[in-house]
Amino acid sequence: MNKPLAGALLAALLLGAGAAPVAAAAPAPRAQEAAPQADPAAKAVTFAGTVALSNCSGSVVRTPDAAPTDPALVLSNGHCMESGFPGPGEVVVDQPSSRTFTLLNASGRGVGTLKASKIAYGTMTDTDLSLYELTSTYQQIEGRYGIRALELETAHPTAGTAITVASGYWKRTYSCDIDGFVHQLKEGRWTWKDSVRYTPECRTIGGTSGSPVIDDATGKVVAVNNTGNESGQECTDNNPCEVDENGEVTVREGINYAQQTYNMVPCIGAGSAIDLTREGCALPRP
Repeated sequence: MNKPLAGALLAALLLGAGAAPVAAAAPAPRAQEAAPQADPAAKAVTFAGTVALSNCSGSVVRTPDAAPTDPALVLSNGHCMESGFPGPGEVVVDQPSSRTFTLLNASGRGVGTLKASKIAYGTMTDTDLSLYELTSTYQQIEGRYGIRALELETAHPTAGTAITVASGYWKRTYSCDIDGFVHQLKEGRWTWKDSVRYTPECRTIGGTSGSPVIDDATGKVVAVNNTGNESGQECTDNNPCEVDENGEVTVREGINYAQQTYNMVPCIGAGSAIDLTREGCALPRP
């Protein structure tokens, strides 16, 4: 996994290229890496609406039907939760939390602190995501900071889409395309389904876990960044492997991945309530 970082005292140490469960140090980010040329027709992706966690990245997100008075939601990875990595088959729902998040503006400057009331949902089974419900509404955040939540895409993304991974932790973006989709992505004890595989340009690092993956053309969130194969090992922590429909295993050293988010939209109802019984909701249940 694009591992979370273990607090401010370890901020200089990168704990992985994705969010893996093992706290291995990784090289410092290469600030001079050249990004691919942007499509001039695409909308500019900024940091507005992204957040920095103590150990990961995230974003304030909303469904297309969210009301301004609904409690705002923060999206990150399941492995970024303060309660630790949930085990295979474990699903966290409505767990009290007082976690705080630094809200960023378009230029990546922290403009305020948001506070959670609970972990509305979190798991590392089939996907790797967490949703925090905040004590602030979308309307309150926009009114105070002038920042709108990022909208969640409701449809399955397509290969070849130009994307940007926006890390609130590092205040750094990564630009590439969706290379394709993985039937099963296995890493250590965890298995994720229909994962997004990036083209090689998105060389995400530790602390980018939980970053929104944004469609450059629409500005909508299509996935949440979570892992990458660091050293070419097969299906181990920090070295996910791809398994196809026939059980064939492929290892792609240096390639990074994300988990789709369109499939969680049907699970979010009025008042930002997570209802796993809603029609179309296919997220794992406790």
